[in-house]
Amino acid sequence: MDRRRAFLVAALLIASAGAARAEAEQDLARGAARLAPFKTQLQHALQKGLADGPAAAIAVCRVEAPRIAASLSREGIRMGRTSHKLRNPANAGPAWARPLLDDYLADPARRTPRVVSLGHDRLGYVEPILVQAPCLLCHGETLAPEVARTLAELYPSDRATGFREGDLRGIFWVEFPERP
Repeated sequence: MDRRRAFLVAALLIASAGAARAEAEQDLARGAARLAPFKTQLQHALQKGLADGPAAAIAVCRVEAPRIAASLSREGIRMGRTSHKLRNPANAGPAWARPLLDDYLADPARRTPRVVSLGHDRLGYVEPILVQAPCLLCHGETLAPEVARTLAELYPSDRATGFREGDLRGIFWVEFPERP
């Protein structure tokens, strides 16, 4: 009888762990789905801005990115982007996102999307932003003089330069209801 009871307990624990894993995967997928429109719209806006030159891309990040995030932040969903090296202090993320950003900085091998419980039936989702070649025009180690001038005018306390391709630029974050 003890053997059968131990087997049942073990089976229940395994089933419970499997269900928790499936739920975590669903939460990751839900977070990614909520973030996807922001990333897509921002990428299109940046590509359009870059076609008009780096100064236009700076305007996209300054004006369009917050507008896009605000337009998608509805029905209990909030989103944005933040970094350890902010250009715009208004992009400081929520307090819950900072430890996750710090984890990404400390362990480059674990830069995968993550979901965390925020309490009150809410979840937080983060995804790393890695520097790509076009980003270096405004965030790289060497900037064109007109880009440097524009950044100095718009962001006198800018800390968002000196990056190399592949560096962690920051994170995208989303807060959303735990259950739809």
